[in-house]
Amino acid sequence: MTFLISLPTRRHKPVTRAEAGLLLGVIALLALAVFGPVLPASVHQHGFADRRALWGIPCAMDVLSNLPLAIAGVWGLRALRRLAAGALDHTSHAMVTLFFVGLVCTAMGSGVYHWQPQDAGLLWDRLGMVLPFAGLLGLAATSRVSQRAGWATAGAMLLAGPLAVLWWSHAGNLMPWAVVQLGGMLVVLALACWPRRDGALAVHLGAVIGLYAVAKLFEAADHAVFDATAQWVSGHSIKHVFAASAAWPVLLALAALRNSGARGAPHVTLSGQNGAHTVGVARRFRA
Repeated sequence: MTFLISLPTRRHKPVTRAEAGLLLGVIALLALAVFGPVLPASVHQHGFADRRALWGIPCAMDVLSNLPLAIAGVWGLRALRRLAAGALDHTSHAMVTLFFVGLVCTAMGSGVYHWQPQDAGLLWDRLGMVLPFAGLLGLAATSRVSQRAGWATAGAMLLAGPLAVLWWSHAGNLMPWAVVQLGGMLVVLALACWPRRDGALAVHLGAVIGLYAVAKLFEAADHAVFDATAQWVSGHSIKHVFAASAAWPVLLALAALRNSGARGAPHVTLSGQNGAHTVGVARRFRA
């Protein structure tokens, strides 16, 4: 006698058009990183404008200006802890956590590097930057595409970022890291143009990219800003402050979510990989 046993199987939902578009973009960036031209690092990459010491701290302004990054990271982690249970879907919660933890790590790595600017310290600086990049990319993909796209995008960045940094350290080719940093921001900018998924964390991605772009402009104008301010502050020090301010839109989104929960607004909990969701609404029943 033959017994047929029917076992439940998990059906994987097909790839959506948005996920396919995101995947093609990531593949294009990967191809550029691997097959693109060699981009040597500048011989002046450690030649920062402001090298003044303060309180025994060398290059003090560039070191201390990392404090806003650490403050933003700690503030964000505190804001996450104050959210009500279930106020944020687990994927977005993980990405936001990675983003804010990454800001703290970036502040530490950058502080170590600017204490004594050299290649060894720059390696740790860039490795720390991978974490907030991964968190932001994952959050953007989650809010605009799907939860599984968020996990995949963050995972790709966590893999590609360290490889790009190590390849620069080994071969001196900065192209992979440039693709990781600038290409990743272009992906976020593209995702900012897509409609936000129902129930996703309402982060203004355009504002994040705008503030980060201003930070990069001040970084490029390090010496010019130092001269223009009569050597009061350098462009690189201001860059750290604007980079920290890029966390503000995420903090505002968390504050809005917490305030809506405090007012008893409808609560949205995302589930499923492609944005299926359930809405829990508190109802009053009169006797």
